Amino acid sequence: MTGAQVDGAPTLTRLDHADGVPRPYTASASYGGLVWACGQVPRRSDGTTPTSIEDQVAVALDSLEAVLLRAGSSLGHLLKVTVFLADLDEFDAYDAAYQARLSGVTLPPRTTVEVARFRGDKRIEIDAVGAVEVTDRDGTSR
Repeated sequence: MTGAQVDGAPTLTRLDHADGVPRPYTASASYGGLVWACGQVPRRSDGTTPTSIEDQVAVALDSLEAVLLRAGSSLGHLLKVTVFLADLDEFDAYDAAYQARLSGVTLPPRTTVEVARFRGDKRIEIDAVGAVEVTDRDGTSR
């Protein structure tokens, strides 16, 4: 985790990736009660990618949840989600899996964009902005 003071404003905090693999970007950045998570692809911890779009959605959302939790947020505190999908013909299956995985939370605004391709067998990438509880100097949480 790294932090940098920006013109006397709240600290900008960046979290490294949980797997420890160096990348040219951080897993998330937090500032002023918000957290931006980098795009999460459906790569399991063993490096494999699930076959079905439903399983790819579940793995990507599990990864997103892990990033958000490390940053002090959660799937229940999502403010905006952007989904990149390789084939809009899979929209209904992806949408059903997305809604099932996020059942019980208020669904945030979401944009779904079809993209030309991903590396390997990946067919989805999900990035998001979430809220982080902020404690004021007087100890009040908001």
